[in-house]
Order: sequence, then C-alpha cells, then structure tokens
Amino acid sequence: MFTPATAEQRFVLESIVRLAEISPEAAEMTDAVLDGAGQFAAGEWAPLDRLGDTDGPKWSEQGVTMPAGFAEAYKAYVEGGWGTIGSPAEFGGQGLPVSLSIAVLETLGTANMGFALAPILTVGAIEALAHHGTPEQQALYLPKLATGEWTGTMNLTEPQAGSDVGALKSKAEPVGDGTYRIKGTKIFISFGDHDMADNIVHLVLARTPDAPAGTKGLSLFLVPKYRLDAEGNPGAFNDVRVVSIEHKMGLHASPTCVLSFGDHDDCIGELIGGEMGGIRAMFTMMNNARLNVGLQGVQVAERATQRAVAYARERVQGVRAGAPAAIVEHPDVRRMLLRMKAQTQAARALVYYAFGQLDRARAGDTAAQARVELLTPLAKAHGTDLGNEVASLGVQVHGGMGYIEETGAAQHFRDARITPIYEGTNGIQAMDLVGRKLGMDNGGTLFGLLAEMRGDAEHGELIRLIDACDEVGRHLLSSEADDRLAASYPFLTMLSVAVCGWLMEESGRVAARSEGDPAFRKMKAAAARFYVEQIVPEAMGLKAAAMAKAEMLYALDAEAFAA
Repeated sequence: MFTPATAEQRFVLESIVRLAEISPEAAEMTDAVLDGAGQFAAGEWAPLDRLGDTDGPKWSEQGVTMPAGFAEAYKAYVEGGWGTIGSPAEFGGQGLPVSLSIAVLETLGTANMGFALAPILTVGAIEALAHHGTPEQQALYLPKLATGEWTGTMNLTEPQAGSDVGALKSKAEPVGDGTYRIKGTKIFISFGDHDMADNIVHLVLARTPDAPAGTKGLSLFLVPKYRLDAEGNPGAFNDVRVVSIEHKMGLHASPTCVLSFGDHDDCIGELIGGEMGGIRAMFTMMNNARLNVGLQGVQVAERATQRAVAYARERVQGVRAGAPAAIVEHPDVRRMLLRMKAQTQAARALVYYAFGQLDRARAGDTAAQARVELLTPLAKAHGTDLGNEVASLGVQVHGGMGYIEETGAAQHFRDARITPIYEGTNGIQAMDLVGRKLGMDNGGTLFGLLAEMRGDAEHGELIRLIDACDEVGRHLLSSEADDRLAASYPFLTMLSVAVCGWLMEESGRVAARSEGDPAFRKMKAAAARFYVEQIVPEAMGLKAAAMAKAEMLYALDAEAFAA
C-alpha cells in the first residue's frame, strides 16, 4: 500500500523551498523527476518492503546477503540514474539542487524505509569526499559513489564509546607510503556489508600514533572493502570483516553490522581532510545525515498515514446517522487522521525548508548557511519525533489489528523508533541547539528567524508561541550551562512547532489562492488550520519546563532513582 506523495512534494518545493528561485532549470524538471521517481519506487522498491521486514539480510562468514529481489532493485536504481540527481556534475552527477534530490529520497524511503538507508549513507560519503577528499580520491571514488555503483558508510561508534566520540580507540599506523594500517572495531554500521554493489567505501574515524586524547586526536580515513587496482577497479580484499549483524526492533531491511578492521593487519586506509581533522570532515557527513534522518521521519509518517487512511475508509464499525459507518466517519478517528496529515505535512515543510536553505548556502548565501545550521537539530529531532508520533497514531487507528503484524501498521512503528536515536540522539540535537546554535551571532541567527516569522504570522496562537520562543531564547542565552541543558528539549520542541506553524500557515495561504485539484487544496487548508489552531497551542505548555532550572532534576541523588 504505497502512493507517491508527488502532489504534496511539488507543492512544498514550489511554495516553501521556492525551487524556481534556486534553480529555474530544476524547477522545470520537477514534474518529470517526481513522477519518474514515484513510478520507480512503486514498481521496484515498495513491493520489497514487507519482505525486507520479515526476511531480512542474512550474515555468514562470507558476508551479508540481502533478501531476494533487493540486488536487482538496487541495480535498477543505479541504472535509472536516481543516485546522480544531487551528485556533483564534475563527477558524473546531474548537479541538481539537493532539495530536489531529497524529494526522490523521500519517495524511495516511503516505499521502503530500510532499503533507502543505502543511498542515504552514500550521499553522506559523497559530501565528505567532495569537501575534504584529495583530487585523486575524488577522481577515483566519487564517480562510482555518485551513480550508486559503490555505496558508502560512516564508521564512528565503538563498543566502549557510544555517543562519546572522543573515547574512540581504533588505530591508524603509518605504512610509509602515505597510507595507514587501520585496526579496530566499529558497531551500528548501517549497510556495513551487502551483496548489492561491487565495492563499499567506509569512512572510518581512528587515531594516529601519539594523537591527543578526545575528539582533537581523531582523523578520518577512506577504507574501501576492496582496494583499487591500477585501473581503479575493485581488487584485493582490504581486511574489513563483518563480525555479525544486529537483531533489531525494526528497520530489518537494513543490515546493521559490527565491522572489524585489520584482523590480519592488512587493512589499508587513506587520510581524508588532514591528520587530526577527522571531526571536521566527519561532521560534514553527519550534518547531511542528520537532515536526511529528519527526512526519514517524513517517510515513515507518510507511509503510516496512507495505511491508516485506507484502513479507516474500509473498516466498518459502529453507526452514524442511523446506518453502519466506516470508522473514518467517527470524530475521534477523524481527529487522529487529521493530526497525522497535519504532522506529516509539518515535518515535510520543516525538513524541505532546511534543505532549501542548504541549497542557498551552497550558492554563497551566508545568512542561509547560518539558518541551515540552526535548523539542522530541529529538522532531525522534531522530524523524527513526528515520525514516531504519526506511526503510533497509525497503530491506534487500526485498533487491535494495528497490533497484529499482518496489517503492516506495526512495522512503521518499529521502523520509526530508531530515528530519534541514531546520527546523534534527539537529546544531543537539543544540546547542540542550546550549546552551539543559540549563541550564533550572539543570538542573532535565532532572533532574526523569529522576527521574520512574527512578521508573517497571522494567527494569534502562533504569534504567542513565537513571542514565547523569543523570551525563552533570551533567557537561556544568559543562563548557566546546566539550566540551558535542562531546558533544551522543551525549547527545541517549542521552537520546532513555531517554525512548522509558520510554514504551515504559509502553506494554507498559498493553497487558498492557488488553482488545481480542489480536493488537494481543501486538505492543505484543513491541515494548516488544524496545525495552527490545535497543535501550536500545545507547545505553549512547554514554556514552564523551558524556563525551569536544572536544580529540580538534581533534587534526587542517583541511588534514589532505584527506589
């Protein structure tokens, strides 16, 4: 059960991203790209979604084997050129705006969320190499990554380190020819191994000899599964072994691997971005990945909403106006469905707007660069929070059948749950907001955005929330570190809802004055009204928590939590 959300994507690209301002050429191609991606995803990837969940990847000592049909569907993705849309033109990509390319990623992920992690991680590897790789590395690796012929991974986490990147212990010893011998273990590596591509390009954080402790001592290395021969083709095995794959709550189609580098002291890596420049280079990849994880929230919300709407229209239960009625006619079910539609549209508007700012930043707009930095923790955290909320509501709409695996509603709930955890937990995103982003330009980046929002806002509840975000933001700027951290998550949610309300209100205005499908316009207007009148006021309830001091959280000692 999958229908590409092309009408909604087109609307957001036109009215929120304003793609025509970024690239008139891309705007003219939008219909062809969205329609083509939708047809491809519906025909090739969506039919494998359930299979990936029930009969996921298998690990043996020879590596990871994907379920039947995945290799062929991935080959069709490569041959169709879908990976090239946002990739650099100088390396075989089409060089189109990232905000158009992520619409394709959204469609692929809505069709098959676990499968779509392969191109998402590859996009991040492309970003890191394009910004920090040497010309030789770029020439050898980027053309194959751009097409998707080779896939990429990101290797940070180690068993003893978790989110503490500075505690990483993987080692990189100089060989003497400019390369390094890599040794260590990495965990939670999405698509760390599979049988869909000829090579896998691992980007690995490790320490060179005598490097200082903490994040300052980390370097980033390019470590292919197979070393390249003289012609640039995969050659000798590079001593990168899959120790196991994780047995997970959800996202079963994506093999999450434990990788061991250098078991036989024959794993060779190349430095990316200079020695002890690993964090800077890796964050180029991570910031891209964080926005794309926010996009995953949109994907799972869209699919869960589609499934719930279909079920609610078909499931007859109870009586309305003296006759048996489908549950869609009952007020509380309508409340849930309209909330699902509104929250999905809000998440999409937020994430697409952030990517649109990224496109403008790449064109040299420094104000847009600051704004996308501010928006990244919001897009990642709030986008994934909404994906979880909507997937949970989808189960509720199905009632008892939602708890039964055969309906598919439970899969979306299970798949969604990882998104607030990986690529930096949402708590870390909130810490980033109050620890780094709040203080940009002494608060000028945040308060400039709020001023723009206030100038556009029409609804009283939205204006009050914007003013509350302004008040809390100024309070936190002068607060102690612990008080800021204690307030970080409620503040992130308040601010995210305010930004979404601003974008949804604009969507409603555009829909009201536009032409086109009356049913689509009616839904846009209803979702915007519901969001501003019912969801925005909820966020005002977070102000007390956002203004509270950390002292309350430390009124108990650690032992008391076990009482």
